[in-house]
Amino acid sequence: MGGGLTTHAMWWAALTFVALGLFGMAWAATASEESVVWRYWARYTVSLERKLRPMFIWTPGRVIGLGQFAALFLLLVVRALVEIPFWWVGIIIIVIGPALQIEMLRRKRVEELERQLDGFLLSLANALKSTPSIGAAFQGIAPVLQDPIRQEVELAIKEMKVGSTLDQALLHMAARVGSRQLDSALSSILIGRQVGGNLPKVLESTSASLREMARLDGVIRTKTAEGKMQLWVIGALPIVLSFGLNYGFPNYLDLLTSTIPGYMISIAVGMCWVGALILARKVLSIDI
Repeated sequence: MGGGLTTHAMWWAALTFVALGLFGMAWAATASEESVVWRYWARYTVSLERKLRPMFIWTPGRVIGLGQFAALFLLLVVRALVEIPFWWVGIIIIVIGPALQIEMLRRKRVEELERQLDGFLLSLANALKSTPSIGAAFQGIAPVLQDPIRQEVELAIKEMKVGSTLDQALLHMAARVGSRQLDSALSSILIGRQVGGNLPKVLESTSASLREMARLDGVIRTKTAEGKMQLWVIGALPIVLSFGLNYGFPNYLDLLTSTIPGYMISIAVGMCWVGALILARKVLSIDI
């Protein structure tokens, strides 16, 4: 009994000393704002904010970074107290999770904006029928638009009020969003404005073309949906099968993870698996 208590106390004492040592190292590394850690921290938080600002999300980057550190610390504490299988997967998710979430938000916003382009162009064409000024037409249609296209139009109007030309404001909008369909719509406005002619008619034709492209894109997505589902199932099958065999027949795959020929075979098979997934994805990614 006494030996068990002594071992338990020694284990907790060692864990405490390790925690204090890590805390001391972190404190020493971050004590000065000129240190390498502070410089990388500043770069990381600024990069997060740079990705969030074009989406009109004003969350400070340091809040996201501190949340990652808190989640990582909690995971390590739980791992020290409880045996967690594949706990390192949690570290990977915590590290790359914010970047993936931001990218998902950006893509969702671009898709929503592209769905609003048809109404935006028609509204602009109708406004130009009553006023010859494109700037005045932009200001007239801004209140009737919905986010996110309304946010972009209002920001373009603000840029024109502080001295930017219409061409510069529209180019900045295209650079912020990064959508090919929006680039086409704004190019039609700029080209029609420069070469003259019936700009409302040009915008209506562009709107009709975008509607047709959206219809074709929907048809392609419907036709390739089954193939994409098969890709996910076939891609996940080797991993599920490996875990199933290892659980049902312990040590069944030891030769692949404990010998040099096994490592070579595993690496070769993994490369073939990744290459097949990339090739299948390229085949199913049909661009209009």
